[in-house]
Amino acid sequence: MEVAGRSIVMTGATGGIGAALVSQFVAAGARVMAVGRRPEALDILAKAHPTGSVVPVVADVTRAEDRARLVVRASSVSPSPSLLVIAHAQSAFGLFEDQSLRTMDRVIETNLEAPMLLIRAMLPMLGDQERSAVVVVGSTFGSIGAPGFAAYSACKFGLRGLMEALAREYADRSIAFQYLSPRATRTVFNTPAVDALNRQLGVAVDEPADVAQQLFSSIQRGERRRQIGWPEKFFARLNGVFPSLIDRGMRAQLSIVRRH
Repeated sequence: MEVAGRSIVMTGATGGIGAALVSQFVAAGARVMAVGRRPEALDILAKAHPTGSVVPVVADVTRAEDRARLVVRASSVSPSPSLLVIAHAQSAFGLFEDQSLRTMDRVIETNLEAPMLLIRAMLPMLGDQERSAVVVVGSTFGSIGAPGFAAYSACKFGLRGLMEALAREYADRSIAFQYLSPRATRTVFNTPAVDALNRQLGVAVDEPADVAQQLFSSIQRGERRRQIGWPEKFFARLNGVFPSLIDRGMRAQLSIVRRH
């Protein structure tokens, strides 16, 4: 997919990966409807790019009224949006039995339910385009369930399943569904506890600009699925074939996860 001249709707646009991906789109000649909850952050993002290339849209996509308003706003853009990028997420590091029901509700609502409902609301508009795509910025935890990230992993597994199912359901249409998975990335999305855990486990952490560049390349190539990073790509595939091997590795890390 050539993005030049396209209108793009993107949630999580002010996040570490999101803002870097917006820059990639704008540099390639696209116009981005940048969706987020913080007007100040959206204003800063818009001012960092040529006038009119980033259209800030203040919306909380977990709210039905905000999703409806976003769709109406998108329908007034010319050309009509042909790319929807879901790049927002709610972090949730913690032991499963220690997390409150409120936290779990919020994580599921933000990371799984809201993306599903927004995609459904946008499909008629995207389906009217000669060529269009829905892109979900996923996570390695959508392929490998990890201790300390149970609720978060469940949501990312759900999104991966959604994209896989929709890609097959719309296989005879001109709309693509892509699930692209970064590994750990150096952003404020990670809490200090997660950063400390990653350091102790020796987890590789990528820079947002590098991740955005790889995501952009995958979007242009129309890759249906991609896991960024090695050995994460290998471990994701291994978990699908021989999960018991990953089980043993995760078990050996339990004491470290619980400590953090």
